Amino acid sequence: MASPATRPDVRYTYADYLTWPDNERWEIIEGVPYAMSPAPGRKHQAMNRVLLRTIANFLVETGGPCQVYTAPFDVRLPKENKAEKETDTVVQPDLVIICDKRKLDAQGCLGAPDMVIEIASPSTIRKDMVEKLKLYEKHKVKEYWLVLPGERIVSVYCLNEQNCYDKPEVYTADDQAPVKTLEGLMISLDEVFAAE
Repeated sequence: MASPATRPDVRYTYADYLTWPDNERWEIIEGVPYAMSPAPGRKHQAMNRVLLRTIANFLVETGGPCQVYTAPFDVRLPKENKAEKETDTVVQPDLVIICDKRKLDAQGCLGAPDMVIEIASPSTIRKDMVEKLKLYEKHKVKEYWLVLPGERIVSVYCLNEQNCYDKPEVYTADDQAPVKTLEGLMISLDEVFAAE
């Protein structure tokens, strides 16, 4: 298939997504395709590695049902009463934590993860701060971390009792940030931002 981004008048689905070339990375947000290139930079990947290692080590030490995955990993967010192939949202967050194993299948995750971490880059910052924030709230992702490397801050959004995100808790590189999805896990943000 030719580049789907050249057809802004068309709403794409997961069925379309499955036909796109394997050597290209795409996300679809409510039918609109977004190219996932260029690849993330080295600093982004180093920060992702520290977060993944910290979370994975905690999960090994504590046991339990939760699992952590890193991109590329498809998260399909279907609309209610729609067939899976009609799903018009497929994202590849930098990190996801999923505690309900019924949401996991051979293709990735079907339904909202418990937690999502996005490490913003200049090319993704608007999508991460606006579109994905709304998307994750709409699909009831319980905890959303938005990591801003340039500012050295992490904004943490958590669902309240009305299934809306409260104002974010903001942490700086000097802080230990609690992971509410994984009780007892604190992440040293100085280690994350110092990653090389």
